Amino acid sequence: MDRYAVIGNPIAHSKSPQIHAAFARQTGQELSYEALLAPVDGFAQTVADFRAHGGRGLNVTVPFKLEAFALADRHTARAQAAGAVNTLAFGADGIHGDNTDGAGLVRDLSANLNLELAGRRILLLGAGGATRGALLPLLDSRPARLTIANRTVAKADVLAALFAARAGDTALDACGFDALAGRRFDLVINATAASLADELPPLPPGLYAEGALAYDMMYARAPTRFMRAALADGAARVADGLGMLVEQAAESFTLWRGVRPDSAPVLAELRRQIDAG
Repeated sequence: MDRYAVIGNPIAHSKSPQIHAAFARQTGQELSYEALLAPVDGFAQTVADFRAHGGRGLNVTVPFKLEAFALADRHTARAQAAGAVNTLAFGADGIHGDNTDGAGLVRDLSANLNLELAGRRILLLGAGGATRGALLPLLDSRPARLTIANRTVAKADVLAALFAARAGDTALDACGFDALAGRRFDLVINATAASLADELPPLPPGLYAEGALAYDMMYARAPTRFMRAALADGAARVADGLGMLVEQAAESFTLWRGVRPDSAPVLAELRRQIDAG
C-alpha cells in the first residue's frame, strides 16, 4: 500500500490524516496516511527514512516548509514563488516540491464561498510565509488591486517588489496598517499570526466595502477575534481557514494520485466535528 504522511513538529493536532483518509475512501484509492513527528533538527533524516520505507509523498507543516523547499530537486512555479514547500512527491527522478496553500485559499474563496476574485480590491494582512504563499495564486485570479499591509512596512515592500513582475493588470502595492485609513476593500485576508494569540492587527476602521468578506487563515470552533471585529466594522460576512486547509489537501491529493476528490462533504463533516467540540 502506498504510504503518505504529514510531517511537522508538533503534529499530533493535525487533521490531515482524517482529511486524506476521507479522500481515499471517496476516490477508491488504496493508501495509508499518517502523522509523522520529526525532531526540529532532524527533518531531512526523517524524510529520508520515510522515503526508504516506501513513502510516496509528504505534506509538510510548521516548522519545516523552508527545509522542504531546500530538499526538493524540482519546484513548481507556485512553490518557487512562495519560497516554501508544503507538498513533497517522491519519484525515480527525485523529489518534487509544490506549495498548495495559496491554491487552496483561492479555491475556498471561489468554490466554497462563491466569491469572484477578478476585479476585486483585496487586502492581504501580514508579510510572512502565509502571505508569500498566497500571493501568486491571488494575482493569477486577476483582482483589480492587491494591497499588502504589514506592521513592518519594509517587509511588505519587499514582497510587492518581488511579485511586481507577476502582477499583470493588477495594481500591487504595500503599506503599513496606519496607511489603510480611508481605503475600502472587497476582501480582507488575515495572514498574520495574531489570531493564534487572540489578538488583532492594528487596523483603522472603515476598511470594508459593501458586501465585503473578511477571511482569517486560522480556523477555530468559534469566530476569531479578527472575524468578530470585521463584522463590527461593516464586513458583510466572515470565514475562517478551515476550507483552505481542506482545499490545499485536495490539491496535494490530486498531485499524488491524479484524481481530484470532492472536498465539499469532507469540509462539511470536519466543520460539524469542530462545531460539536
